[in-house]
Amino acid sequence: MAIASLKKGFEKSKPIKTTTNTWKTIPWAKVQRKVFKLQKSIFQAAKSGQDAKARRWQRLLVKSYYARLLAVRRVTQDNQGKKTAGVDGMRAISPRQRFELVENIKGNLKAKPLRRVWIPKPGRDEKRPLGIPTIQDRARQALVKSALEPEWESRFEGTSYGFRPGRSAQDAIGRIYTAINKGNYYVLDAGARRSGMK
Repeated sequence: MAIASLKKGFEKSKPIKTTTNTWKTIPWAKVQRKVFKLQKSIFQAAKSGQDAKARRWQRLLVKSYYARLLAVRRVTQDNQGKKTAGVDGMRAISPRQRFELVENIKGNLKAKPLRRVWIPKPGRDEKRPLGIPTIQDRARQALVKSALEPEWESRFEGTSYGFRPGRSAQDAIGRIYTAINKGNYYVLDAGARRSGMK
């Protein structure tokens, strides 16, 4: 079954020529469509309990040239922290470097150390540590995330709102509002421990 599906549309795609001018001419809609098809296959396999099949699709997605292109684009162009450098000092990168990064995130990589930055806590004088990975490590994380996310989305409850794509705090507030209006409920505040409290 998986082999037939592979032959229909998931065989190795022809790599796009890597010249500096071609980054802007990449057919991003096609790239996103191909990656979404693989993610949908992972989701459906995980939802139906076919874990081995889901793993095969995940391996295929991580090796996919299109998925690597999309991961590099997210990290170097779409992400808010695209101009934040890691320990290697690399910030904004040229189209040629983006294509090099697409090739470099193949296979197993050893992550470089994080750059430690202290940022202020909102509404307080204290600061908290923030670890910033290199652009290459961020691209690799985005690639692996694109393979793992569909599997876990199939397992989460419909009423789970924490750190999920397409969900926000407003969705959680709306859900609480509709649940409270239907009957009597107790609310448990299990937040972080405040200073002075034991």
